[in-house]
Amino acid sequence: MTEACELSAVAARRLIGQRKLSPVELLDSCLRRIDRVNPAVNAVVAMAADRARDEARKAEQAVMAGQKLGVLHGLPLGVKDLEDTEGLRTTYGSLIFKDNVPAKDERGTAVLRAAGAIVVGKTNTPEFGAGANTTNKVYGPSRNPFDPTRTCAGSSGGSAVALATGMFPICTGSDTGGSLRNPAAFCGVVGFRTSPGLVPNERRPLGWTNLSVRGPMGRTVADACLLLSAQAGFDARDPHSRPVDPSIFREPAPVDLSSLRVGYTADFGGHVRIDQRIRQTFEDRIRRIAPVFKSCAETKPDFAGGDEVFEVIRAQNFLAGHLEKYRTKKDLLGPNVTANVEQGLTMTGEDVSRAHVRQTQIFRAFQALFQDIDVLVCPPVAVPPFPVEQLYVGEINGETLRTYFHWLAPAYMITLTGNPAIAIPCGLEPTGTPMSLQIVGPHCGDKFVTSVAHALEQHLAGDPATARPVPDLTKLKGK
Repeated sequence: MTEACELSAVAARRLIGQRKLSPVELLDSCLRRIDRVNPAVNAVVAMAADRARDEARKAEQAVMAGQKLGVLHGLPLGVKDLEDTEGLRTTYGSLIFKDNVPAKDERGTAVLRAAGAIVVGKTNTPEFGAGANTTNKVYGPSRNPFDPTRTCAGSSGGSAVALATGMFPICTGSDTGGSLRNPAAFCGVVGFRTSPGLVPNERRPLGWTNLSVRGPMGRTVADACLLLSAQAGFDARDPHSRPVDPSIFREPAPVDLSSLRVGYTADFGGHVRIDQRIRQTFEDRIRRIAPVFKSCAETKPDFAGGDEVFEVIRAQNFLAGHLEKYRTKKDLLGPNVTANVEQGLTMTGEDVSRAHVRQTQIFRAFQALFQDIDVLVCPPVAVPPFPVEQLYVGEINGETLRTYFHWLAPAYMITLTGNPAIAIPCGLEPTGTPMSLQIVGPHCGDKFVTSVAHALEQHLAGDPATARPVPDLTKLKGK
């Protein structure tokens, strides 16, 4: 470690509590890193530096006065630009809201401030989170820190890039079809898709669907857990929310990997297309880690019809959230939002009913898997990072995909089940960008999933081929 901004969130928070690191010192280090690297990758898109400096000074005073400190006290925070932040420009990546400055924080931001986090800036996202390439007409594209000619994925792409490059120790994210897991995979950090309702969201227009969730991102599993311990809670405005003790997530629990029964799949029983480079790298990683488990065997979960189910339920969400914009301000909308709304307008009540029935069947069959395994390991992404100018992947291994988001299938198949899933880095794949494993646990097994991921992360760190990769910032300087 050469700069304070490169400390893990856990280490930084511990040092702050011990009066060995000033929140002001940490913030200044993060701001210097942003100034140095952000021009090359465009991860941070709106800043509140003056307010952050004032809050850092107050955080330092609280430490020196011996006051009770929150779990995130003094930690600089990046907030995804889909989340409302008081007094700080929040565009949702849309020209419609390019000048929007919210009068108050939404719950997700407010609880993090209350836990002591210092909101420094917003992180880039595609328009309304649509499309897994983080680019929009307001701020332009965010770039992969390992290769700026490639995408960082999305929709929490700005957060993933900011973490990978040391701009922030913690960042927020959200996930519908992989928006926490895909950018984490492309950028070599951790993204955790939580069980619906664990991190309440009062703003979802279709509150009863399980597709969209909020969750933490960090450079390590422990960092993501620390953030989750402030995010999790009960909020009666979210129909999926339930009473929970957030403190249980503050640290991962010990897990003996040799006691685990692991199932793995590269292609979800043949229902998902996987680029051969990802498949081969995934199979190599399975060979490397299999000996540490009690058992590790291939499984073939039944996701037949999953593509159609996700298309229908996703389209419902877009109709609920954006139909009026489509009707009145279509000229300001990007192609992804427009495509989703128009797809939804073609669907019938029969389509919707059939999709929900099949999702329920997929859910029940998936839960049955966990009678024989403790966790499922699979790729979170189907392809390596592609050119940043390319909005989406149209084919895999020469086969044309059915929709512009079909390449997200390894993530959105898990979304349909509602099971918690986390992406952790495990070295590089053949393009020289990060490879990641997706660890999926039983229904509502969030604590267990993060604990298994933490234990596996420690094991992976012992092998240079599987340890978390770090981007070479000297290649980004001056771009």
